[in-house]
Amino acid sequence: MITAKNLSKIYDNEGVKTQALADASFSIEKGEFVAIMGPSGSGKSTLMQILGLLDRPTGGTYFLKDKDVSKMTDDELAQMRNSEIGFVFQAFNLLPRTTVFENVELPLLYDEHPIKDTKERVMEALRAVNLEHRAFYYSNQLSGGEKQRAAIARALVNDPAIIFADEPTGNLDSKSGLQVMLILQALNESGATIILVTHETDTAEHAKRIIRMLDGRIVSDELVANRQFANSKGELTK
Repeated sequence: MITAKNLSKIYDNEGVKTQALADASFSIEKGEFVAIMGPSGSGKSTLMQILGLLDRPTGGTYFLKDKDVSKMTDDELAQMRNSEIGFVFQAFNLLPRTTVFENVELPLLYDEHPIKDTKERVMEALRAVNLEHRAFYYSNQLSGGEKQRAAIARALVNDPAIIFADEPTGNLDSKSGLQVMLILQALNESGATIILVTHETDTAEHAKRIIRMLDGRIVSDELVANRQFANSKGELTK
């Protein structure tokens, strides 16, 4: 699914160079649930942006589904990003004056889909996050937890190969955060490949594997010995 070798990223700001990522090498197989964890400035967000085709590395190679993305044009990257990747962000990024249905529908508008097929896919994505009853509410009428569930549905609607979740619990209370992690775990059990970016140990331990970063480098890559699990009430279980 993903093979990264010696990925690096150097930002050049008017001659001042900052190395945000150095020599990152790893692979992620289809169906894995991997957390990329580290403090602010560790390089985890830079790595996610490269893996999510939002930025290009300065050096190294990155293969996604056996394709060398470094050789792709910007248009090819955009097409692959829309068809193969779903994003969930801390800030939700929902349009406030449109309905939940319309927000979830947005990725489908970049491709041609029959109207009937579009409606079915949107509702299927909303059912997956238990939000179909809010389909025609405006996004500003939702709670924080519901907004993040809508964002997850939007990430799902194109049936992507990978879901990137960047600090998905960062703006939520503990109960809503655990409910979001329950959904991500359920999606992974259904076969989805999920890459979670977080600075919180408790959140990372919902994944099956943790890649830890510090100062732009990977310092460990280990399976989670004691995974955290949440139930539908937003409570931790074992």
